[in-house]
Amino acid sequence: MGKKFKRGLWYKKDGVTLFTDEGDENVEIVLEKTPEYRRAVIKAKADIQPIFYRKPSIYVADEEETMFFNGYQSWTDSKEAYVTEFEKDVKKIPKFLRDKFAFDRYGDSWFYESGENILHGYDVFYSRGTNEVFYFNGLIGQHLLLFEVDKPTGELCIASDLEGVNLKAGEELEVLKYYRAYSFQKGLELFNKIYPKKDVKKIFGYTSWYKFYQNINESLLLNDLDALDERFNLFQIDDGYQTFVGDWLDVNEQKFPSGLKPIVDKAHEKGKMAGLWLAPLVAETKSKLFREHPEYFAKADGEFIRCGGNWSGFYALDLTNADARAYIRKCLTHYAEMGFDFFKLDFLYAATMCPQVGKTRGTVTEEAYAFLRECLGDKLILGCGGILFNAIGKFDYMRVGPDVSLKFDDVWYMRAMHRERISTKVTLQNTIYRSFMDKHLFGNDPDVFLLRDKNVGMSKAQKKSLLTINALFGSVLMTSDNIAEYSEEAKAELSEALDLWNNATVTKYSREGSKI
Repeated sequence: MGKKFKRGLWYKKDGVTLFTDEGDENVEIVLEKTPEYRRAVIKAKADIQPIFYRKPSIYVADEEETMFFNGYQSWTDSKEAYVTEFEKDVKKIPKFLRDKFAFDRYGDSWFYESGENILHGYDVFYSRGTNEVFYFNGLIGQHLLLFEVDKPTGELCIASDLEGVNLKAGEELEVLKYYRAYSFQKGLELFNKIYPKKDVKKIFGYTSWYKFYQNINESLLLNDLDALDERFNLFQIDDGYQTFVGDWLDVNEQKFPSGLKPIVDKAHEKGKMAGLWLAPLVAETKSKLFREHPEYFAKADGEFIRCGGNWSGFYALDLTNADARAYIRKCLTHYAEMGFDFFKLDFLYAATMCPQVGKTRGTVTEEAYAFLRECLGDKLILGCGGILFNAIGKFDYMRVGPDVSLKFDDVWYMRAMHRERISTKVTLQNTIYRSFMDKHLFGNDPDVFLLRDKNVGMSKAQKKSLLTINALFGSVLMTSDNIAEYSEEAKAELSEALDLWNNATVTKYSREGSKI
């Protein structure tokens, strides 16, 4: 998809890929505009399979302006960029490494080809400078919307990923709808009108991940839970309680001989919500679920859909399989009934990778997230590693950046990796540039702050910057520190940040310099 920067509709008829820029004997393209939005509809004259539609805009980038490109999923780097910049290309990683660790599974390179002359993002685009525009998706839940800038010319095109749809002769499909304004401020006002401010409960909490990672147990967690004071309202158990990813009901008995219920009860006794991490749409290769129920897993071209290299490698569950859906519901219901109040659901991009006949990637993702909401009812949900605009109305909170790294920008060789790499530097960037979504689409989760000295390779200034930016730009403020071990200086910094979090409002931010 998107191999050439041509404007028009790609579609298949009788297995042959065709292209038209204005319509032909098989399809008619109808364009519509209003003061607030632009719209395109295709009318099939024959049985066709739309693939990709691209429309030019009036915007042409200039070298002095910055343009915001919203990344494919939670972890994808997202920032205001100059037209002279380049995107990281996962395909430049040596193939043997790419295949071994499945680096190309986390982002969109498995279905979208951009190339070094294209900058691209999803669902929302704006520019700041002399020629300002602001565009955002008006077809949530139907198609992934792309914004592509051709670097040699600076031209912006707006496109829809339509792959998966089947149209019969006589049927119509709305292939594109986007809201637009011709200044950053007016665009922001229109965005806030379409997505009015929500009453989002602020979360100040603890998560076990960035201290213990998978090496958690009952004693360690209860010790850190005891350290939390009255300011905290959430205690979250992260990855490591289960035997294998996917076997969510098989709690590791050596780590948690009494199960998870005592921790839930202790959190409630201390006046905290109890939170739990799961990745409900995937399972790793070593899991009992994968060994015993391979029929639960989605396939593409006859192969299981690998979603990444974490753990022992992991695969996507097939939500068209009734038994797979029942299993996911059983797992989520089990922990909801145990008393967990808050669920962090991770690796949610996996839904987008699972083809379903007659549905686009956007629709498949929308339905998967709606299913997770249905399973959990009124429990609070934090989505992570997911498609942001599909989370609207499904999740209360959404991660807006990659995982924080214990070093400010991780080791040197990781900096050349895919756009979803772990990086404190990148997540700070995402936290700032996606902040306009906070409380309008969901509550933004910038990930954790870390003030402890032990096992953290950031300087004091970097740790304070992480805490301050998270406090200013999000609705979720989390740590993996045992705050009882804080120095007086760290305690003072936390109190100062909490004052900002509760009382400060960001009025303006801007990028300075050519590097970020």
